[in-house]
Amino acid sequence: RYPMLRGTIRDQVTQQRRPFIRFFACGQDLSHEPADAPLPNAITTGEEPFLIVGAMAGG
Repeated sequence: RYPMLRGTIRDQVTQQRRPFIRFFACGQDLSHEPADAPLPNAITTGEEPFLIVGAMAGG
């Protein structure tokens, strides 16, 4: 119905919903790292911020 929005909510290949929360640290996207993976030293020492970015979708 809306081809320009195709793939924004679900991946076209896997049909899985795309995540709306992303984790960024030291200029890198850490969203796909395992949840128990250690954070970079710059984050644990407080030198760099740890950003949690959430997106909202709706109509």
